[in-house]
Amino acid sequence: MEKKRNSFGGSLGFVLAAAGSAVGLGNIWRFPYLAAKDGGGLFLVVYLILALTFGFTLLTTEIAIGRKTKQSPLTAYSKVKKNWGFLGFIACIIPMIIMPYYCAIGGWVIKYLLGYMTGAGQMMAESGYFTNYISGTVQPIIMMAIFLFVVAFIVIRGVNKGIESSSKIIMPVLLLLVIGIAVFSITIKNTDTNGVTRTGLEGLKIYIIPNIEGLTVKKLFSVIVDAMGQLFFSLSVAMGIMIAYGSYVKDDAKLGRSINQIELFDTIVAFLAGVMIIPAVYTFMGTEGMESSGPSLMFVSLPKVFQAMGGIGYVVGLLFFAMVLFAAVTSAVSVMEAVVSSLMDQFHMTRTKAVIIETVIALIFGVLVCLGYNNLYFDITLPNGAKGQILDIMDYISNNCLMPIVAIGTCILIGWIVKPKYIIDEVEKSGCRFSRRKLYIAMIKVIAPILLIILFMKSVGILTMI
Repeated sequence: MEKKRNSFGGSLGFVLAAAGSAVGLGNIWRFPYLAAKDGGGLFLVVYLILALTFGFTLLTTEIAIGRKTKQSPLTAYSKVKKNWGFLGFIACIIPMIIMPYYCAIGGWVIKYLLGYMTGAGQMMAESGYFTNYISGTVQPIIMMAIFLFVVAFIVIRGVNKGIESSSKIIMPVLLLLVIGIAVFSITIKNTDTNGVTRTGLEGLKIYIIPNIEGLTVKKLFSVIVDAMGQLFFSLSVAMGIMIAYGSYVKDDAKLGRSINQIELFDTIVAFLAGVMIIPAVYTFMGTEGMESSGPSLMFVSLPKVFQAMGGIGYVVGLLFFAMVLFAAVTSAVSVMEAVVSSLMDQFHMTRTKAVIIETVIALIFGVLVCLGYNNLYFDITLPNGAKGQILDIMDYISNNCLMPIVAIGTCILIGWIVKPKYIIDEVEKSGCRFSRRKLYIAMIKVIAPILLIILFMKSVGILTMI
């Protein structure tokens, strides 16, 4: 007899866990940058439209596949359709690639949080501090391992005592921190050495008011592609996570309602991430400060902003990096769970054994990622034109290559092989009406695959005109 599968205790636990997965570093360091780059409110409008159509389609599909098959990503696709297990293999490989470098970044967050806790914020704002730290040999590895072991501890406790319980504590605290920092960010003002006064409210206007000056069809298309790429980060789709979490949802849960709540929660946090960061950076660094993204935004630009705030900056920096750590942990938990559940389903091993195996793999490659900034450093130009080394290569393979392939394959499988009714019936199984049924069919069969192919071609450097 098949062993009874664990499940979330209720819809709230599932929504918070899934939202915790979605609310990660991509929301915090990539969303504000893209919004500033792509016309502020223009990007927000495009992102919202795509979240309600494109994002909704992928999110619904993966969660429904998980609940329908009661399997992890590695084994779910072969349950949907025989001979389609290769998609599950790719979907399982993606989180295995992501986990090591996500833990390395999580270690950086711990270092900065400890710095603000011990009053070293001024030192962290100095030019070259971040580069000097990550190019160290021992400390980045130790911090990476601490972050990894915290995540492993949560996952090894299981679906209810680990993932669900931690999400119910972390996510409300994270939301309060995000709201608190966002409110503070729009109330500040600063006069620079040239006598120019800027306020957070002015920065907020830059963020939310659409800027269509010089807008062309090519530029609009570029904004659409950027927003679509961001949705992969924001909703944790195409990496097996939502299939794994969907497999823990009870059959009597109102799936459609839960999906709507995850969409809403993630979009609100993504928006508030911009409210937290853009007004503050604009107030103290002007429009030039908003041109950075990724690690340079979080670990270089923002510490300078906190330093410029004076005494209150230490408190804001402490709260900010606490919030970032919470977001990173919940996302990393979901990444590890996608792999752990796959090992459990495919090889019928215990959760403890699966967690140990994945932790060892992540630790080994995490060390390589850390050493990629010193002993193993090399410079390589990726197919999309970006320069990078070990971390960037792993990120490029997982996010730019494999994730679009999984998403395209999923659309073909559901849209044309087993038909959309497969998903629609699962959503409506518990008496929940699928209000966006016609939209879903059009998206999964035609619109989403076309958009995904364009995104994939741009990601791998084939399409360079966007």
